[in-house]
Amino acid sequence: MKPIVIIGAGEMGGVFARGFLKAGYPVYPVTRNMAVHQVADTVADPAAVLVAVGEKDLQNVVAGVPEAWKDKLILLQNELLPKDWEGKLNNPTVISVWFEKKPGQDYKVIIPSPVFGPYAQLVKDSLEAINIPVNALASADDLLFELVLKNVYILTTNISGLEVGGNVGELWESNQSIAREVAGNVMDIQFKLAAKEFDREAMIESMVKAFEGDLEHKCMGRSAPARLQRALAQADELGLDVIKLRDIAAAKL
Repeated sequence: MKPIVIIGAGEMGGVFARGFLKAGYPVYPVTRNMAVHQVADTVADPAAVLVAVGEKDLQNVVAGVPEAWKDKLILLQNELLPKDWEGKLNNPTVISVWFEKKPGQDYKVIIPSPVFGPYAQLVKDSLEAINIPVNALASADDLLFELVLKNVYILTTNISGLEVGGNVGELWESNQSIAREVAGNVMDIQFKLAAKEFDREAMIESMVKAFEGDLEHKCMGRSAPARLQRALAQADELGLDVIKLRDIAAAKL
């Protein structure tokens, strides 16, 4: 089989590497100290190219990907929307990752991870080879819903966590009104960024299903303040009030 190139050899890239290897694909990692174009000289025609860098590095990495690889990309970043690749990539495969991997621990599945694109079946077969459930989506519209949902989940839990702390089970059990208010503001932003309105209660119900997949998942990670600041900057650009987000920022940032 042709090798799969993985750009970014961190925790998440390592999980995918295990899946690809179990499915029979050789894996060629690209670390921070390696020049992508030199790797492309060695692996000119890979089976696929997984971009497993963090959100903040995605745009620079995509800009530096060789032309021969650009129709083979698989993206997995959080806070990802079509605007992040449109005009730069043609029809990438995108997975909304719903499992986590922390240093020194094995991966933990929350809910099945949806994937869409030309290499969706490859991703599905590879991850399911290591017992990570994957849902292959039927359309780009389905993918957009899933990407917005993941953003609503992350931003709602992180931003609500700045105010109430705790885990997602406690958030929904004891502070549902706060979670709903934050989620409403987050949806205001995400729907504008996505240029599409989704049913708000369906989005909330899907977010709660993700809560139920790991009720002890902590609300607030280290990136919570930065996520709130980024959401407010987006709201300013879009002319949105997002009053609850601004109240939390005034009190906690």
